[in-house]
Formats: sequence, structure tokens, C-alpha cells
Amino acid sequence: MCDPVTLTTIAVVSGGAQYIGQRRMARQQARYQARAAEAERQRAMQEQSAMRIRQAQEQEAANRELADVSLKSREALAKARTSAGEAGVSGASVEALLDDYTRQEAAYRIGISRQRELQDVQTGLALTDAGYRTQMRQIDINRPINKPSFLTAAASTALNAASAYATGQQIQQNKTSTG
Repeated sequence: MCDPVTLTTIAVVSGGAQYIGQRRMARQQARYQARAAEAERQRAMQEQSAMRIRQAQEQEAANRELADVSLKSREALAKARTSAGEAGVSGASVEALLDDYTRQEAAYRIGISRQRELQDVQTGLALTDAGYRTQMRQIDINRPINKPSFLTAAASTALNAASAYATGQQIQQNKTSTG
């Protein structure tokens, strides 16, 4: 069992099995990375979609609020004109009152528009940040894979085989000299 040929054969088979195992592990790692990278792409797309949907909902809410303000403003102006007409009041004071209603509506509209602009900037920054996070995750997922080198494995196996052969020779010499 301890003859040089048997030990050499074991070293060669062991080296080959190690190389095959390392190659298999590298392929499995590559498949895992591909699946993880695809999952991260899907997650990033969902995150961006959710942000865009939220942005659209905020825009729609602002549009409804502006429509509501417009309606209330028209109603207030109509009511003020009707009240002034029924009271027989006209002139600069009525115009000043109507102008004040119009100014208030304009100021409210400007406030809502500015708020929407800030929300859009916030969404843009959040999308940029999400893009950077995704990029960092992709870098983390796609780390280099240690692929076994056939030449390195062959050289290592050859060294192990030579060492095993020498050990076998030494064991045989010890047996013959003591026996």
C-alpha cells in the first residue's frame, strides 16, 4: 500500500479531484452571481417604479388641489360680485376685494407649484441615490471569482506526486533495511 506508484497515483487523483472541485465551485459561484445580479436589477427597477408612481400620485394630488382652489376661487368671486350687486355697491372697493381673492389664489397656486418642484427634486435625488446603491450592490455581487488554473493545478499535482513518490521510495528503503 505504501509503494511509490500507489502514493503517486493517489497524489495525481487527489490533485485532479481538487481541480475539478475548484472548477465546479467557480461555475456555481458564477451562476449564483448571475442570479443575484439579475435579482438586484429587478429590485432596482421595482424601487424606481415605486418612486415614479409616488411622484405621479403627488402630482395628481396637487392637480386636484389646484382644481379645487380654482373652483372655490371662482365661487368666491361670483359670490362677492353677486353680493356687491345686490347691495348696490360698485367701484374700487369691490374691485379691490375681487383682486384680493385673485391674489390669494395666485399665491396659493405658486406655493403648490413650488412644493411640487421641491418634491420633484427630492424624487430625482432619491432616484440617483437608489442608482448608486444598486451600483454598489452590483459591484459587491460581481466580485472576481477565483478560477482554478489548469497549469497551477498540474504543477501542484506534479510536485505532490513527486513528493509522494519520494516518500514511497523512502518507506520501501526503510522496510528493506529493517526487515
